[in-house]
Amino acid sequence: MFIRSTLNAAMAATALIGLTACAGNMTTTPPDMKKSMASDQSMLPDTMKVPAGHQVALETVGKGLITYECRAKKDMAGQYEWAFAGPDAQLLDAMGKQVGKYHGPPATWEAMDGSKITGKQLAVAPGGAGNIPLQFVQADPAMGMGKMTGVTYIQRLKTQGGVAPAAECGAANMGAKTTVNYQADYIFWKAV
Repeated sequence: MFIRSTLNAAMAATALIGLTACAGNMTTTPPDMKKSMASDQSMLPDTMKVPAGHQVALETVGKGLITYECRAKKDMAGQYEWAFAGPDAQLLDAMGKQVGKYHGPPATWEAMDGSKITGKQLAVAPGGAGNIPLQFVQADPAMGMGKMTGVTYIQRLKTQGGVAPAAECGAANMGAKTTVNYQADYIFWKAV
């Protein structure tokens, strides 16, 4: 009986060590083993999905600021709002190295090699409370030769922050500007 109890306790301890090791491995997956930011389009609304016949050309994380300006609301006399005035962000690769920048207006994605693109917004989708919307853009032809050459679509996903400030906006501070922090994944696609 004593031998069986000791054996059962040893087997339980071995199983616990094995589960602990597995759990530890799950939280320390090396970056090269992690899923691509763009690998699962199935979770996106149809309006945000890239058409078939395209592949990911570049995956970046944009980190920076969005500027808002206090302006009169269009066609609404006596009413004011914080209006989007433009972004200023670094585009970083998976290792945190700057590979480009995002600025505007007009909204411009520029690689470190000088190639850059603008585009036309096709769709937006909610990004969650306190976050700017997800965005789907059709790229204009690139200016300059480099990483942005041939980019056809851009997705802004996994947004964090960036919404208009809650500060007062009225006649007394019309024209005032303020910035807010934001982050988002920018996925660049090319036709295959």
